[in-house]
Amino acid sequence: MTTPTKFLLQESQMPKYWYNIAADLPKAPPPVLHPGTLQPVGPDDLAPLFPMELILQEVSTEREIEIPEPVREIYRLWRPSPLFRAHRLEKALGTPAKIFYKYEGVSPAGSHKPNTAVPQAFYNAQAGTKRLTTETGAGQWGTSLSFAGQLFGLEVLVFQVRVSYDQKPYRRAVMETYGARCLASPSMETEYGRRVLAQRPDHPGSLGIAISEAVELAAQREDTKYALGSVLNHVLLHQTVIGLEAMEQLQMADAWPDVIVGATGGGSNFAGIAFPFIRHGLRGGAKPRIVAVEPAACPSLTRGKYAYDFGDTAHLTPLTKMHTLGSTFTPPPFHAGGLRYHGMAPLVSHLKELGLIEAVAYTQTQCFEAGVLFARSEGIVPAPEANHAVKGAIEEALRCKREGRSETILFNLCGHGHFDMAAYQKYFAGELSDETYDERELAMALSGLPSVPEPA
Repeated sequence: MTTPTKFLLQESQMPKYWYNIAADLPKAPPPVLHPGTLQPVGPDDLAPLFPMELILQEVSTEREIEIPEPVREIYRLWRPSPLFRAHRLEKALGTPAKIFYKYEGVSPAGSHKPNTAVPQAFYNAQAGTKRLTTETGAGQWGTSLSFAGQLFGLEVLVFQVRVSYDQKPYRRAVMETYGARCLASPSMETEYGRRVLAQRPDHPGSLGIAISEAVELAAQREDTKYALGSVLNHVLLHQTVIGLEAMEQLQMADAWPDVIVGATGGGSNFAGIAFPFIRHGLRGGAKPRIVAVEPAACPSLTRGKYAYDFGDTAHLTPLTKMHTLGSTFTPPPFHAGGLRYHGMAPLVSHLKELGLIEAVAYTQTQCFEAGVLFARSEGIVPAPEANHAVKGAIEEALRCKREGRSETILFNLCGHGHFDMAAYQKYFAGELSDETYDERELAMALSGLPSVPEPA
């Protein structure tokens, strides 16, 4: 009898609730602080940027939060997403391990990002918001918010990190197709952008700078709010539909993961696949190893400091405790633009401190090599960001081969690479180098972290 390759749920089996890991943590994460008073922020502090429903989700400790029916209706365009058994990759590696991957590239925008873009647009439209500002790196998030904004009649303005704006023109074209306006960041449209360009006209940009520009404009108009594609608690919450579906699908496959692997930049797709399984372990069930894979050129979990820091470069945001490389750190221009962020999600950082997850870092060429092997085995060309999860899964499968262990490996293939082919062309031409950051710049950025007294 042939072993199935894909495991599909019916639309009626799509989760009705998001899972909030804050309800099950053995120790509460440190509070978000106001940068002026160093006191915990309240809803009023966040109201200029976010609608109240999202603020309530940000601070909620309820285990389950209902997914509104208008959001589920749009989710049905691509959810439930498929779970695949990677038979051909297993054979190519000669591993006794079973490899499964959840594929989020089936969404209209081509990645996991619409899982949060749609609810964020929904709650903003409900609150009377007319315009959303945001940042994007590779463009996956900007594309997704452009798509979601169009569905709910919202104007969307996207600040795309300059190096990605230049590297990925087709991603920009998709945003414009969905009706959004996309600007290279740093730009001349904000006070902060003009200040950065005055100091360095050829600045490659960073997600921290793009966030500053988006926040600056959102704070100026009452009809405008800011939307973030990763890092914050409510964003990670929305992504848990990935893991919740994967649990049901693995039961269909009569399997359960020994290892879960996810690419990490800000933490959203990693949280989406991992958090529901971490809950299972925290509540007495099997505890898989959870491996976060990050780029060696922007290694917040493996090289960053666990400290309070700003989420943006202009220091317009509250202070959150996270693994950070420093808000002034500018990552080198490697192609996984969605992973070029100086900080890791506070919840993911907290889990690392609690010893509930592991972290590893790989170079750009290592990850592209893994992505090409995956494409030639499974047929899907992964996004550069997703290649990090592929690399991590392959390393775990090869470990199983060395140890003669038939473990089950699950990873999240968070998006396809159809708009990233210029990067693949450079890889095949031998022109893709392993970008490295400046150790002196990292040290300088870390030395400039805010001074926050430890609680008594």
